[in-house]
Amino acid sequence: MTVAPNSPVRVGVFGLLGSGNLGNDGSLEAVLGYLRAEHPAAVVDALCGGPESVTTRYGIRATRLHWYRGEYRTASRLGAIAGKGLGKLVDVFRTAAWVRRHDVVIVPGMGVLEATLPLRPWGFPYSLFLLCASGRLLGTRVALVSVGAAPIRSRPTRALVRWSARLAAYRSYRDGLSRDAMRKMGVDTRCDEVYPDLAFALPTPPARTSQAVSPSPAPRGRVCVGVMDFHGGNDDRARAEEIHQRYLGGITRFVRALVADGREVRLLTGDDVDAPVADAIVTAVDSPLVSAAAADSLTDLMKEAAAADAVVATRYHNLVCALRVGTPTLALSYAEKSDALMARMGLDTYRHPARALDADRLLAQFEALEERSAGLRQTLAKRNAEAAHRLEHQFSALTAALFPTPDHTDHV
Repeated sequence: MTVAPNSPVRVGVFGLLGSGNLGNDGSLEAVLGYLRAEHPAAVVDALCGGPESVTTRYGIRATRLHWYRGEYRTASRLGAIAGKGLGKLVDVFRTAAWVRRHDVVIVPGMGVLEATLPLRPWGFPYSLFLLCASGRLLGTRVALVSVGAAPIRSRPTRALVRWSARLAAYRSYRDGLSRDAMRKMGVDTRCDEVYPDLAFALPTPPARTSQAVSPSPAPRGRVCVGVMDFHGGNDDRARAEEIHQRYLGGITRFVRALVADGREVRLLTGDDVDAPVADAIVTAVDSPLVSAAAADSLTDLMKEAAAADAVVATRYHNLVCALRVGTPTLALSYAEKSDALMARMGLDTYRHPARALDADRLLAQFEALEERSAGLRQTLAKRNAEAAHRLEHQFSALTAALFPTPDHTDHV
């Protein structure tokens, strides 16, 4: 796309943003911070799931991702089915018109190339394909920045994801597993880089200096437990309720054991749908030592994690926030992305399967985590410094790949 000299670059951001998922919004916040620091003249707007929320929180103009407002409600009546079908057609033209108004479109982080949670091909995978295809046809560079990917068994979903990645002008991944997954799906990843999750670029709250240097092997303060409305993955639909009940029962027993030991427990969520799970645990344990945090951003989650002696968390960005602030963390892992993150941060020993949560074994792992607390904090400080350095390189690479210079203004 031709860019007139001295005209501001028009940048779009795209995704399920402003829809109640704190991780997605945190990735957006990191990219906006980069744009405002390095490209302050850029004109930025969004095509997203929750435009009102994005405009209110981030001060940028936003357009609704789907024409049909009932896109994510189950369609059982003929009118709803027809509305969804018409919406898919209308969105072809809406997406293309939005893309055409931009020089660059950035998809900030998120697991946009995976199906580790229940996902239908004609939902977000279709929207992402429309974006990338429109970008290729109209000459607008689309960048998938530090995104997550994973093997996908559903053929329609896999095809849409594969073609979306192929049509993007720039790709980077938040872990090596994501890049490997796309390579196995037939995408040429030889020029694609791996960088940390974008949330590692967010500023952190003040460190708890006294705890960071404490020689005590067994802290006895607050424990943050990140909970999730977990029903397994895209391939677990037949067992979804069984998986959910085992998860909920196990984590409730774990919290009850912490409370019996006199520990204060703070429940964390990462999406609006997680709130009923936290409420159910508070009700079941029925103790003044248990409360649920009202976090509205990754910054809020980082503050909660920084105030804790240890964190046990399920949702991916709960893990990111806890690790980002250097708090010893145990992952209730539901996907390889969680395992990869824990390994990169030096805590790969401290993982427990979310699908087969065993409260007694989890408690034993948690006690082992606390025994090594001081050493783990030192490890996390080192790994966080490395992540910050890598993300600086990521943003420099983005500028070189996407933005015009005085000597090269023909294409963005």
